[in-house]
Amino acid sequence: MTDNAAALFDLHRPELLRVAYRMLGSITDAEDVMQDAFIRWAQADREAVRVPVAFLRRIVTRLCLDHLKSARVRREVYGGPWLPEPVVEEDPVEDVTLPLMLALERLSPLERAAFLLHDIFGESFEEIAASIGRDAAACRQLASRARVNIRMERHRYAVDRDHGMEIAEAFFRASRCEERGEGIANFGKLLAEDVVFHADGGGKRPAAARILEGVHDVARAFAAIGRLRHGPPGLVRYAFVNGLPGFVTREPDGMLQTTALLIEGRLIRAIYIMRNPEKLRHLEQAVY
Repeated sequence: MTDNAAALFDLHRPELLRVAYRMLGSITDAEDVMQDAFIRWAQADREAVRVPVAFLRRIVTRLCLDHLKSARVRREVYGGPWLPEPVVEEDPVEDVTLPLMLALERLSPLERAAFLLHDIFGESFEEIAASIGRDAAACRQLASRARVNIRMERHRYAVDRDHGMEIAEAFFRASRCEERGEGIANFGKLLAEDVVFHADGGGKRPAAARILEGVHDVARAFAAIGRLRHGPPGLVRYAFVNGLPGFVTREPDGMLQTTALLIEGRLIRAIYIMRNPEKLRHLEQAVY
């Protein structure tokens, strides 16, 4: 491969990685797709490629669709609630937040591809047709069905950055008090009555075996977490986790954990905690 071809792939790599991650919900799997896409790009007749970025998106989309056929089976036998691998950033990226990524799981792989490529990445239905092997009219229908299925999650509860960080800090402090049995009143004041709690341990670390709903059950869960811990967690940083305000902690067992909060007004509507060490490996490599 010429240096120019490698440089061209690297130029488009961030965008291609975004496509793959939003399709798959896994940084690790998205990186694997990048490696396979690079090999196919190296083997392609690049002189015949008129628009390299469109050609590369087509490769990545097809590789993701192939991967999703097996990934869906794996998630059906997953140990407890499934969450995507967390992406931690200083500022929110609003195009695909964590609730929307969970909603995408309800879609078929083709619906997911059509929606993401058209509504998020701005491709025409003619371009999408070339990527997924359907005609443009069918792609339009796929995207339309996807919008109906996820319309409630598309633009929910946008939150100002400073306000989001303020709530995240208050939640971290109150949850530590709640875990010690000291702050149930303050903890409960931060939560909506119908708050939901997702914890992904992947069967590898203790976590709630199902999605919990309601202030009472969620408060009890945090109290139980406190009893299981051998000491308080250490705050690594406040940040946005998959577009939502939250924080990264170092737990007493030495493992990282991420917490993301879906906020409406001054109340927390949903809590998403990632404890699965396999899904946190890329954060460890970022030297947290």
